Amino acid sequence: MAQQRHAVPPPLKTEEDYIPYPSVHEVLGREGPFPLILLPQFGGYWIEGTNHQLSGAPESPPTPAPSARAKLEGNHTAKIYRKHFLGKEHFNYYSLDPALGHLVFSLKYDEQEHLHLLLRTRARTLHDVVPISCLAEFPNVVQMAKLVCEDVNVDRFYPVLYPKASRLILAFDEHVLSNHFKFGVIYQKLGQTSEEELFGTTEESPAFTEFLDVLGQRVQLRDFKGFRGGLDVTHGQTGSESIYCHFRDKEIMFHVSTKLPYTEGDAQQLQRKRHIGNDIVAVVFQDENTPFVPDMIASNFLHAFVVVQLEQGSDQGTLYKVSVTARDDVPFFGPPLPNPAVFRKGPEFQEFLLTKLINAEYACYKAEKFAKLEERTRAALLETLHEELQARSQAMLGLGPEDERADNGAAAPGFFESFKSLLVPGSRRGRRGSAIGLGSVEEALLVPGKSPSRRRPGPLGSRRSSAIGIESIQEAPAGRDGPAATPEGAGSAHSSPESQRHQDREKPEPPDFSRSSSSGSSFGSAPEEPSEPGRESRSPSGTHRDAFTDTPWPDDPPGTPTGRRPPESPCPEIKIQLERPPPHPGS
Repeated sequence: MAQQRHAVPPPLKTEEDYIPYPSVHEVLGREGPFPLILLPQFGGYWIEGTNHQLSGAPESPPTPAPSARAKLEGNHTAKIYRKHFLGKEHFNYYSLDPALGHLVFSLKYDEQEHLHLLLRTRARTLHDVVPISCLAEFPNVVQMAKLVCEDVNVDRFYPVLYPKASRLILAFDEHVLSNHFKFGVIYQKLGQTSEEELFGTTEESPAFTEFLDVLGQRVQLRDFKGFRGGLDVTHGQTGSESIYCHFRDKEIMFHVSTKLPYTEGDAQQLQRKRHIGNDIVAVVFQDENTPFVPDMIASNFLHAFVVVQLEQGSDQGTLYKVSVTARDDVPFFGPPLPNPAVFRKGPEFQEFLLTKLINAEYACYKAEKFAKLEERTRAALLETLHEELQARSQAMLGLGPEDERADNGAAAPGFFESFKSLLVPGSRRGRRGSAIGLGSVEEALLVPGKSPSRRRPGPLGSRRSSAIGIESIQEAPAGRDGPAATPEGAGSAHSSPESQRHQDREKPEPPDFSRSSSSGSSFGSAPEEPSEPGRESRSPSGTHRDAFTDTPWPDDPPGTPTGRRPPESPCPEIKIQLERPPPHPGS
């Protein structure tokens, strides 16, 4: 018993351990009729449509009814954002999950009180519609995301502030959708059982020519304007003509083996295999009863084959027998073949065949090889989308890195920064050096005439106000107690301690200009503050004018003393005069 318990499990089976299927040569050695498709000797494929016997000889073979239109399969989740979110009020968020990776989340609240939730992860896109009535309370964004995927483990989602974010999200969602398809068409003549024989055929039988007319129309490749499917439309290096079809807003180009260039002396016919071997789905047309084996053509891309064989000796018109085969990891795809799988030539057969080909390619994308490739591509695109939304949203707040600022030509200014520049025209962004340009806003708010600030001025106004309304220091405003100042002599060019005390504190009332001999010089050292709106100044001639209407003069260079202004000062002829005490009568 102990020995039985610890018995070593038998080794895994190898190809030698399987009973192989009969080879195509063994089958052809038997008496016909033969099936359209034979499985490879060691399997790996499945077959649909093995019955082609018309029992009782009905008047017409069963074909899909026109009302039962074949349904095109596809990634319908990729169309949800365009259908339910785009152009409607909704919100987008982004976050980073330690396990799920980058997340982009869209939500919409509709008039029927339903939450439309769309969560994108690196593996897939999840969609759900949740009625508000089913929830005890209105959830936050993290709770909404967990309604779609319980594995979400983030503290918060960040809102997307970029106005054109919907375009980026839509491009990511629909990157898996395509309206262009290319399929191979292989002509198999009687007795051909190898790749070299299939690609070496140069003639087309009347039956094969008739079948090509079912697939589409013949087009000249030179200067062809439609979808070319990798064929040369300029120099004719891939042949002179091909088969093209426009079906349900989709363009299909067929790579026909007999129409691709034939190279003498090349047994493999690489010019032909180069195109057909890189297709995912191919059609195999058989003139007569010779089975097709999927591994006849060595290719890493071909995953599904639709085999069509002409029904010989039919008195009911042209009939076609159809079988389908695909690799084991390719899921089943519709529309299903009827039983028996026999079709009459006509529009219904064309629609069925083209729909089957398109659905076959969508199904092949779910195979292991293509699924891994798609997952890597999706993860890279989602990471790019996440970084773009994050960078754009931060740029809208003016939070981008310094080397991405618009001054360096790398990024546009943020929304709020642009808004501030509109409110404060003429301000020089970033002069005082904060990351989001607050220094420039501070500076602009200190310029009289540029901001509606109601902050009361200091005792003697600011240095700039002396430049655009310097007459205000020469006489007190009307209605003040104290005599008006009359310019009689030159003022001092240096600040006194009293002026420093004036600049360090603000008083509700301006002082009498005749009290201190340092009043004029304190203009050079007072802090920059806006003048009070509505204050008027007088010129020496007695004319009133508003300081807000004067044109500002350029900023002084840092460190320029008050009494030593640069030569380009707009008012060099105005001198600051101090009031002299009135002379005594006896002097």
